[in-house]
Amino acid sequence: MLAADVNHACRLQGQFQLRSGQISHEYFDKYLFESDPQLVRRVCEAMVPLIPADTNLLGGLELGGVPLATVLSQLTGIPTLFVRKAAKTYGTRRLAEGADISGKAITLIEDVITTGRAVRDATQALRSEHATVSTVICAINRSADPTAVLRDVALTVRAVLTKDDLDKT
Repeated sequence: MLAADVNHACRLQGQFQLRSGQISHEYFDKYLFESDPQLVRRVCEAMVPLIPADTNLLGGLELGGVPLATVLSQLTGIPTLFVRKAAKTYGTRRLAEGADISGKAITLIEDVITTGRAVRDATQALRSEHATVSTVICAINRSADPTAVLRDVALTVRAVLTKDDLDKT
């Protein structure tokens, strides 16, 4: 079962300082499934049917969404776009690396959504560059309210797994 395998690979016990500064005795290291070739492929295979039919580009969010979008591109033949947290301040000065995004339907790809802040920021930035962004697919939705996260920016969230799925294993 995918949830059990992801949970087993990624849930760590110990003492960890979280981004918030809080101390936790449990930590979910998402990069452990993303760096495992068999496990990341299984996660991405489960993502394939979640991709809207009108998708022109898969927008992998820096950093965790990039390997997922790359594998998904290989599985589907849909071109990949690499979306930075902020536009480069040199060279092309792009927020998104890859094909031209103007007028394109981009499905965002993220590893884990908790508050949705990075997805929200990327959505607004891509829309400001005339892209259509209406769906984000994540490997794990661990938000407090999985059905409402990102509703404020009119995004449909499709997830392979939720925190509840992982907690049940």
